[in-house]
Amino acid sequence: MSRRPASLSRRLGDGASIPFMGSLNSKSRTSPFLSVGLLVLGAILIIGYVYSSGGSSGDKAYLSRLEGGGVSCSTEIYQALPYLKKAYGDSMHKVLHVGPESCAVVSKLLKEEDTEAWGLEPYDLDETDANCKNLIRKGIVRVADIKFPLPYKSKSFSLVIVSDALDYLSPKYLNKTIPELARVSSDGFVILSGYPGQRRVKVAEMSKFGRPAKLRSSTWWIRFFVQTKLEENEVATKKFEMAAAKKAYQSTCQIFHLKSLH
Repeated sequence: MSRRPASLSRRLGDGASIPFMGSLNSKSRTSPFLSVGLLVLGAILIIGYVYSSGGSSGDKAYLSRLEGGGVSCSTEIYQALPYLKKAYGDSMHKVLHVGPESCAVVSKLLKEEDTEAWGLEPYDLDETDANCKNLIRKGIVRVADIKFPLPYKSKSFSLVIVSDALDYLSPKYLNKTIPELARVSSDGFVILSGYPGQRRVKVAEMSKFGRPAKLRSSTWWIRFFVQTKLEENEVATKKFEMAAAKKAYQSTCQIFHLKSLH
């Protein structure tokens, strides 16, 4: 039985629904240990495909980091992409990715038909390959501190996907950053966040991010969304879950579908 956040346990009027119950139920079914096992299997399949098909040096360098184990929600986008396309349809035509390894994620998105993609790296890049340098030079990928207003006009993108970035922010900065994600998107934004108890991909967390990841529970996130008056994109959530169920897809990360600001 899934647990409700304390702030949401009050009775609602007839015909009303509890906010984010679809998100809460879908995440409460998957244990972190099962998620790690699925990640390892998925990582093996992805790595095998990239190396056998002659993927770019950027893709290979990125995916090779998985060999040390751990969870990366940026990597999970590779797995979730077919179901995101089912959930958002035409809204996938102009996408912004926010998070580490944005060059690799943007490169993947640009290979999709009728998709324009941009990226925002929230941390300084220690190492970049030729492909990433080219994306940065063209302004497709930018480096900016997401604790401050994002360098884009309102509704610049149809969809924003953020991964492996919010887990490193304190609530003080989440209160500033998440509304910015809602501001620059027009058709919604998607948050991929790690589960409590997961082991993250081996990176120099303290030197790169300034603090270790704070992996929060689904109930914590839902309470935060309600308190900050963010609404679940219920239509996208249902479409995503239906598409994922047909393929027995279970995400190794928590995935939240939220509405843009209007």
